Amino acid sequence: MNKLIWKQDFADSRADLSSWNIRLGNDLLDNDGKPIHPGWGNGEQQYYTNHDSNLYIDEAGLNLCARRELTETQDGRSFRYTSARLDTKDHFSYLYGKLVIRAKLPVGQGLWPAIWLLPQEQAYGPWPASGEIDIMEARGRLPQQVSGTLHYGKDWDHKKLDEYSLQLEDGTINQFRDYTLEWSEGSIRWLVDGHCYAERRMEPDMPFDKSFYLVLNLAVGGWYDNVDIDESALPAVMTVSGIWLYQ
Repeated sequence: MNKLIWKQDFADSRADLSSWNIRLGNDLLDNDGKPIHPGWGNGEQQYYTNHDSNLYIDEAGLNLCARRELTETQDGRSFRYTSARLDTKDHFSYLYGKLVIRAKLPVGQGLWPAIWLLPQEQAYGPWPASGEIDIMEARGRLPQQVSGTLHYGKDWDHKKLDEYSLQLEDGTINQFRDYTLEWSEGSIRWLVDGHCYAERRMEPDMPFDKSFYLVLNLAVGGWYDNVDIDESALPAVMTVSGIWLYQ
């Protein structure tokens, strides 16, 4: 895993988002673009936008900014928060390799930054059958903890969850750190700043043998940490300075 296959240097002044889709709204969509679950299926309270105030590139990198900002939709719903979500579906996906994302995450109760992978083709069926790989998730009220997770299982009623957490010994998530996923045919490993804190051996019935694409988002609220939102923590910024894939 020493050959650099793909790179996103967001700290470069020439950086752009040509490899990314910017997602909008509050609804999880089906493959035809029709809404199927509000809150992106997770009870999230933010409305994702493509506004410069929510998604921008500066000298630090790519910034996803959650704000207290009222949004009213044509179907009569209103949302108190805005933020950003983007992914590489149909632009970039991969099978096996070492993926490194250098990021700084916001602290604050109710914030939910995430770096994760979804299947480019749902070869085994709709979620969770075709899998989900969470490289990094954090609860903003726990600034010294990060987690990595696998979601799979034949259907919603039989979904399986393998979650692993790391307590940072030095500093918090609000510092630039390298979040790494080492994914091979035999195992998936999670690392922070080069330290491997979890490994899951692959089993024959697991769906992690197809190409996945990358998702970055900063949610406000949601079931991952179902607590009151500390609005004094807003605006809150998740910054990604670079991404590197080695194979």
